[in-house]
Amino acid sequence: MASMKEIKRRRGSIQSTRQITKAMQLVSTVKLQKTRTKAEEAKPYFSLMYDTMFSILSRSKNMSHRFVKASNGKEGKKAIIVISSNRGLAGGYNNNIARLVETSFSKEEALIYAIGKKAKDTLERRGYEILGEYNEVILDPMYQDAVDITKKLLSDYEEGKISEIYVVYTHFKNTVVHVPTLKKLLPISLDEAEKEEDKEKSTLLMNYAPNEEEVLEAIVPKYISAIIYGSLQQAIASENGARMNAMENATNNADELIDKLLLKYNRARQGAITQELTEIVAGANAI
Repeated sequence: MASMKEIKRRRGSIQSTRQITKAMQLVSTVKLQKTRTKAEEAKPYFSLMYDTMFSILSRSKNMSHRFVKASNGKEGKKAIIVISSNRGLAGGYNNNIARLVETSFSKEEALIYAIGKKAKDTLERRGYEILGEYNEVILDPMYQDAVDITKKLLSDYEEGKISEIYVVYTHFKNTVVHVPTLKKLLPISLDEAEKEEDKEKSTLLMNYAPNEEEVLEAIVPKYISAIIYGSLQQAIASENGARMNAMENATNNADELIDKLLLKYNRARQGAITQELTEIVAGANAI
């Protein structure tokens, strides 16, 4: 049985850890309130932009454009925008993102554009090629950050470095539920677009002015920027929610351990007192 000194030292250590996890829980709770508000404000535009793009293309027949095909003319690498966090202590948040990438894309076909270093480090260790790092973006996402990333992606797409663009992020459903999500951004398949619309709407043709080339040149960068920005807001809200839950569980576990150690300490103390009394009585009887 452990001595009282050992039990007391361990209890003190757990109490110190509990203070840290409790403080992190409170900080994450405050941050969650702010980031959840931003995510909810961005979500309508984020969702509508995605739906609108598919709605437009579902009504466009026989369109030929580098943004609208099964591929941009050739097979090539797939660009994966991976959104994770720069810090840990968030439960399975970062591991879930890395696992989704691993199960969806092989090392040979994927090029990683990492936003947040945790998933980036994990994927890099497992042999994935990192083509871009934007770790500072996740600290305070701005729409301009999404625009800058979009410019880089479209530049690589035009140059033929990549043939497809995907984004992997964590969708914030509520405080407890955060869903790792994969979206394909480019190229947009007309077949997939038609599935998004019901048959009645898909029979209505879309007219472009001045022409489809100029319209898509203008709208596609905004569409990608909107999806990336919305994904960033969803991800950062999910990160704070996951960290809050993880720290709450850690604090509760610490409380349980402290209670068990206190009971153990009292039993050890009671045993020591009983032993001393027994020795005193035995000594008195011997005299």
